[in-house]
Amino acid sequence: MEFGLRLMEKGDITQILAIENASFPTPWAEYAFLSELKNKFAVYYVAVHEDKVVGYSGMWLFSGEAHITTIAVHPDWRSQGLGKTFMDNIISQARDRGASTVILEVRPSNAAARCLYKKMGFRQIGCRKNYYLETREDALVMLLNILPEDCTSRVHKSKW
Repeated sequence: MEFGLRLMEKGDITQILAIENASFPTPWAEYAFLSELKNKFAVYYVAVHEDKVVGYSGMWLFSGEAHITTIAVHPDWRSQGLGKTFMDNIISQARDRGASTVILEVRPSNAAARCLYKKMGFRQIGCRKNYYLETREDALVMLLNILPEDCTSRVHKSKW
């Protein structure tokens, strides 16, 4: 199945809320997405198939860092590579906008997401205890360095 990515719009929120409710024990409310659309540090994308939103992702960009705030895919569209497409887009957009790192939190119980993040080069750098209030589950904090290769090589080769 084919889909396209585009920036999230206010008119997408009804469909996003349906995906949100199917994806998370404590879903974001409409006002949270409306607020994010006004947030100058936030960038949100939707995946669309035949005018239907089938997934979404978001990040905050500040101080040279991209912080992934959310990724969700409609249940009918899971396991089709959409999560990786969102991650590739986030990393590309973050790099284009001057970020040198991407950070995220993930539930230890979300094995599919953890596997994807590890395959993409993320590494665990910490744990936030009882991060998810509804389940008191911890969050694993993961980081990916996205410095351009020429910058990385200069950093490693420089002599102090």
